[in-house]
Amino acid sequence: MNCGRGGLERKVSGGEWAQPLTHKKTGAAPITPLQSRRQCPAHASQRWQALSMEYSQVSSNNVNGNGAAPPAILYGPQVTSPPVVPQVLPRTLLRNNSIDQSAALSLDNIRQSLIRQEDTIIFSLIERAQFAANSPVYMSGAMPVPGYAADGRQFSLMEYMLWETEQTHCKVRRYTSPDEHPFFPHDLPPLVLPPMKYPEVLAPCAKDININEKIMSLYVNNLVPGITHGGDDNNYGSSACYDVLALQALSKRIHYGKFVAEAKFRARPQEYARLIRQRDTDGLMALLTDEAVEAKVVERVRRKAAIYGQDIQGDDGCLADPSVAASAGAAAFGYNFSRGGSPGAHRVSYKVEPEVVAELYRRWVMPLTKEVQIEYLLRRLEWKG
Repeated sequence: MNCGRGGLERKVSGGEWAQPLTHKKTGAAPITPLQSRRQCPAHASQRWQALSMEYSQVSSNNVNGNGAAPPAILYGPQVTSPPVVPQVLPRTLLRNNSIDQSAALSLDNIRQSLIRQEDTIIFSLIERAQFAANSPVYMSGAMPVPGYAADGRQFSLMEYMLWETEQTHCKVRRYTSPDEHPFFPHDLPPLVLPPMKYPEVLAPCAKDININEKIMSLYVNNLVPGITHGGDDNNYGSSACYDVLALQALSKRIHYGKFVAEAKFRARPQEYARLIRQRDTDGLMALLTDEAVEAKVVERVRRKAAIYGQDIQGDDGCLADPSVAASAGAAAFGYNFSRGGSPGAHRVSYKVEPEVVAELYRRWVMPLTKEVQIEYLLRRLEWKG
């Protein structure tokens, strides 16, 4: 089986990626470090099943007083003494039947999830806005990072930080969740936890829809210049760390359009099915669009950004009504809504402009979400669930 993509082997200072894995089976060839990172989810699941069976057997032996030592695969060749094996291990880990018991991905929870994601996006933008634009963070080859794309291009610092973050998060099954989408989907490591089983809410085609490349381009070329001051303050690492948080939040919000599309399809299946069979994307777009609801979302986001991002100078008891910021008569109330400038009484400045966040939703988040919805709906009838 060909696992992952056959690309350029990454150059890493300091030696190999990881220690070779040891096989329990006699005569089996050891897995090389690169192979261990190229394994597909099926291989990762098989490895976990074998490991959990051995772990279960060791636990059983200890409980029965046989005193069997844990196999070396559990703790590696560098550790001379075996770890303490708990008397009772989680059943989901032993039996490899981890099931999502929450209602987080239910269709009934869509609205609350979208509202929470608004908060996450706003706070991540506020954190990023405290630093300058720092354009070298986004330039390929500007930093000596040990990471390369499949075509041999050296990663930018932001791409490298994002790639390393995904490597860690993937191992604890973040990207097995239907609402999470990696920016580097073809370069993910094996899991260290067993795969999670989620309710079958979306059609199988959902896993093939990923527009993170567009989201990254939007973020670097439009959003970062809009929320930051120009220039360079040398805070490259901090900027890249907050970039990762913002990108992941935006990706989750935009791809959540799959759940929205599924809910709308189930509410009006005959109308959507007719348009899908006709491949009428304009008709689907019209049916998906509710301008009144979208206007409310944009206004809610703008008000949240105004409230969360206020930096009160002077009288701390003077908290501006965010609606004042958008009114033509704001100056009459003694407020000056801006980022930076000299302090004054009753002056309110913003860590990130509320209108910039509102425009982000109006101009980018909602259109890209609809793009995901259309792509999902056009393949929705492939699923008979």
